[in-house]
Amino acid sequence: MNQLSDRLNSLSPSETLAMSQKSSELKAQGIDVINLSVGEPDFFTPDHIKAAAKKAIDDNFSFYSPVPGYMPLRKAIAAKLKNENGLDYKPEQIVCSNGAKQSVCNTLLCIIGPEDEVIIPAPYWVSYIEMVKLAEGKSVIIPAGLEQNFKITPAQLEAAITPKTKAIILCSPSNPTGSVYSKEELKGLVDVLVKYPNIIVIADEIYEHINYIGKHESIAQFPEIKERVALINGVSKAYAMTGWRLGFVAAPEWLAKLAISFKDNILQVHLQLLKKQQKLHLQEIRHQLKRCVKPSNVVAILLLN
Repeated sequence: MNQLSDRLNSLSPSETLAMSQKSSELKAQGIDVINLSVGEPDFFTPDHIKAAAKKAIDDNFSFYSPVPGYMPLRKAIAAKLKNENGLDYKPEQIVCSNGAKQSVCNTLLCIIGPEDEVIIPAPYWVSYIEMVKLAEGKSVIIPAGLEQNFKITPAQLEAAITPKTKAIILCSPSNPTGSVYSKEELKGLVDVLVKYPNIIVIADEIYEHINYIGKHESIAQFPEIKERVALINGVSKAYAMTGWRLGFVAAPEWLAKLAISFKDNILQVHLQLLKKQQKLHLQEIRHQLKRCVKPSNVVAILLLN
């Protein structure tokens, strides 16, 4: 009997993890392999960041955090966007998550429904397709080959738009190609998007600092569409913090509120399941202890009750 939902049955195994596993297997056989699957920096988290994390533990940052993230953190992100990108966001417009990947997925789940179309330039990060499936949407792929430096043109974008188009995922600098859209190239895409006010732009900028051609340009800098841009970023790549799982979305307030509500409900479900598991676990411990009551373990029984 198949006990999985149709939603989960529709998903494919992670190709990224499959490639990474294959790389590990080949290395174990003594084969020299350059692994280009998982986006993992080749340096360590800076010492001052590790020191700050240790201090946070000592300062007892160990309780449930606010759903969108601690306010000082969101203020710091807003300051980063202002100082590095020239973008004005209030802390209330920023929602933190367990990595940029979760921010992309949460945003899609907030705005995409059955049969909604999401435009994805190719080559693309394989997870985008599965996220759209999870939201029950449909991916519309725009191919962009080497002859155009793996970047789509305004004409291609316009040709792909239909009445069902709800969003476009734009990754710059690109995973996996490394191509970076210039300000002029982004303006060309913006000129198309302004004609379609119902389309949301999910701007995945997690590789912002892995850029070898000059200044990073964000599509959120154009005021004519900024209120329709969900800017995704995080600390994984630039600061070698992939295992720390910290990403964020900076978005118009209406979308940020949706993301907070969505995340809050997901967290509540997880917490309820965790509490149920903990309750069952404690019941089993109580049962085992009461089977062998001795003076030495009366204290343990009292504590567990």
